[in-house]
Amino acid sequence: MIVRILYFARLRERFGLAEETLDVAGDSVADLIAQLQRRGGAWAEELGAGRPFRVAVDQDIVAPGAALPEGAEVAIFPPVTGG
Repeated sequence: MIVRILYFARLRERFGLAEETLDVAGDSVADLIAQLQRRGGAWAEELGAGRPFRVAVDQDIVAPGAALPEGAEVAIFPPVTGG
């Protein structure tokens, strides 16, 4: 399934890209994250277990088990704090 992925803040800097279109081998956010982790390097480090990041699907923050609809816009970003 094809999705559009947007990266923000430190993730954009570490991965060296702001967005990409990806054919996901699975149907959940967890499947997408696992596929990105398999790229290794900064991908495995930044998206690894215990690392702070959030995922939104079509502008709604979701849990890892959330379904990915075909053509979804997925945003991956570090947690944001106010001040």
